[in-house]
Amino acid sequence: MLRRVIHNFATRLATALLSFGVVWLTARYLGATGRGAISLFVTDCAAILLFIGLLGGSSLIYLAPRRNLWHLLLPAYGWAAVVCGLGTAAVGLLRQPEPTYLLHLGALSLLQALFSINTSLLLGRRREGTYNLLTLAQVALLAVGLLAAFWAGGHWVAVETYYYAAYLAFGLPLLLSLGPLLRLPDPRRRLGRRLRATVRELARHSRGAHFSNILAFANYRLGYYFVAYFADARAVGVLSVGVALMEAIWLIPRSAALIQYVDLVNSPGQTGALPESALRVGRLAVLGTATAVLVLVAVPPTLLTAVFGREFGPAQTVMQLLAPGSVVMAVQMLISSYFSGRAQYRRNNAAALVGLVVTIGGGMLLIPRLGIRGAALASTLSYTASTAFLLWHFRRTTGLGPTAFLPRPADLTYLWRLVRPVRD
Repeated sequence: MLRRVIHNFATRLATALLSFGVVWLTARYLGATGRGAISLFVTDCAAILLFIGLLGGSSLIYLAPRRNLWHLLLPAYGWAAVVCGLGTAAVGLLRQPEPTYLLHLGALSLLQALFSINTSLLLGRRREGTYNLLTLAQVALLAVGLLAAFWAGGHWVAVETYYYAAYLAFGLPLLLSLGPLLRLPDPRRRLGRRLRATVRELARHSRGAHFSNILAFANYRLGYYFVAYFADARAVGVLSVGVALMEAIWLIPRSAALIQYVDLVNSPGQTGALPESALRVGRLAVLGTATAVLVLVAVPPTLLTAVFGREFGPAQTVMQLLAPGSVVMAVQMLISSYFSGRAQYRRNNAAALVGLVVTIGGGMLLIPRLGIRGAALASTLSYTASTAFLLWHFRRTTGLGPTAFLPRPADLTYLWRLVRPVRD
């Protein structure tokens, strides 16, 4: 399992580095205000995509080993088209942006939705290598497209350039993902009752599995809207850089949690606590997260201003306030994937709701007084509260407490034995 996690981590590391390149390019060439505008656009897209998961999302991964893929693909595509249309209209009513903004929002959210559906089905069938390559290609195309456009200079140095680069980044991998799906052995003509039954099952699983994702998104990104309301787009840009750098560290626990989830959904007869091998990987993921956080918070503001521009020095304070919550979230991701893999969605939903209450309360009280520092502090409080809730339920279910995720000397010895032949 650890080798698969390492492969997944390597892909996510490359993806994170490319994503960092996107953040750097947009911050360096467009400044804090331009970076803030792109962050709000990406957040609007993500908000729309959340509701697509009400008939898809992680439930596609869960059902892919059990059902005909085409019975899952057709309803997921149809629902994605409906949600993208309604979601774009809702953004138009609530935020009243320019018509061209809404056009890009609708088109790009749909491309992202279809790409996510295809890759989720491939991952559910354990095509992890294909999934990793497509995910990496998407971010690479976005970074390369932005780099080429910004180097060209002139009118290309604008927020609109991000939209055109995103069309390339999602459109081409979407087309490439169709090939592996078509090569799978599932028959494509048997619809009728089986299709309707699968749609009902998909809807049932999605409602339970995805509600926590909607709440989690609010915990992650509601602060952007609070800061935009109480401050301005420039402050959102500075906040987004600090958040992006800290969340990049989450590729470590997310890699472990994803492999753990795939193993759980492909082993439906297995019940009870996690095996020791999975716990060992989880402890190493927590250790890696904590180490990366310590390195990142030690970065001086002068380095941030040298890399991103002189407006982004305050992002270092954001990272320091987010640091404890970032480590706590490593534990939460591992426990959340355990409950999701067992189809016990209510506990994840309840934990996310606890975090949302803290996010809203902290945002209303702290952001008007402390600005982006208040947003970071509210996030850390939210992550801590929701993780504590999940830990309590995890102990009741498995008998394992918080110490189960604390690294041990034997874990380091195991890791050393695993990587030593590669180094030799």
